[in-house]
Parts: sequence; structure tokens; C-alpha cells
Amino acid sequence: MEKTEYITLEHFSNKHLDALTSFKLPEDQKQFTALPDQYKEVEDGQHRIVILNKTKPVGFFLLHATARVKDYSDNPSAMLLTSLSINHAEQGKGYAKKAMFLLKEFVVSEFPDCDEIVLAVNHKNISAQQLYLKVGFQDTGRRKVGPIGEQFIMNLML
Repeated sequence: MEKTEYITLEHFSNKHLDALTSFKLPEDQKQFTALPDQYKEVEDGQHRIVILNKTKPVGFFLLHATARVKDYSDNPSAMLLTSLSINHAEQGKGYAKKAMFLLKEFVVSEFPDCDEIVLAVNHKNISAQQLYLKVGFQDTGRRKVGPIGEQFIMNLML
């Protein structure tokens, strides 16, 4: 088992591009997230975050400070987390859990105006729901219908 104390979060840079483009996910996971290569270009207010094991990209997610956040929270200081993925070859090592534990500190440091992180997780994606609950997210009770069914809206107050 790899050691998770080497996990860090970092803003995307071009040095990560080749590794992120090579990410693979099994079909049953692709339905719930987007691979990093779908975000070679992002709009203003979207921030690509890379999960590193030492210097090797092992995961990825997007933080949004865009109008899209309003679909998930009434808080003008909230950010939306989407597209969390861990490269299939790196799964099962605790990297996602460690990265989500680091999320609070990272956002407070990098986005000091943000005081809430929101996300939507598909009702069928039990492993993701369990992960988010373990790291402090709570079910807000709000629901949204996504491309493949009901999504639970969860949040983490900072």
C-alpha cells in the first residue's frame, strides 16, 4: 500500500497534462464523473486541481466559482466541486480520502473568500457518498436530477 502522507493538492499546470491525459476509468465509474482530459480548456471561475502523490498526478477535480454554483447553494461564497477522479491504476490506496481531507485547508488557503464547498453525487454512487461523508460533507437534503438520475447535494462548511 502506498503511503498517503505524500498526497498534496496543486493547481493544474501544463507539466501535469501528459499524466492527466492518460487517466483511465472503468465503465462503471465513467458514468459518474468526467476524465481530466475533458478539461484541457476551462472557463473563468473554473479551477483545475491535481491530486499528487509526491510529484505524480494520481487524481483530479474541478472547483467552480461560476454561476453554476447557484444550482447547488444559495451561498454567494460557495464553490462547487465536480469531476473528482482517481486514475484507475491508483485506486484503492486512500488517495481520494486523503485529498478530500486536504480540501478544506487548500480552499481556505487558495480561495479565502469561500466558506462552503458543495457537490452533487449520484444516488447510485454509494462509494463516493461514503467517501464524502467520511471527510465531513453532509447531505443538505436538496436533490437535483442529473443525466443518470437523482443526485444528492452535499456540502462542507469551512
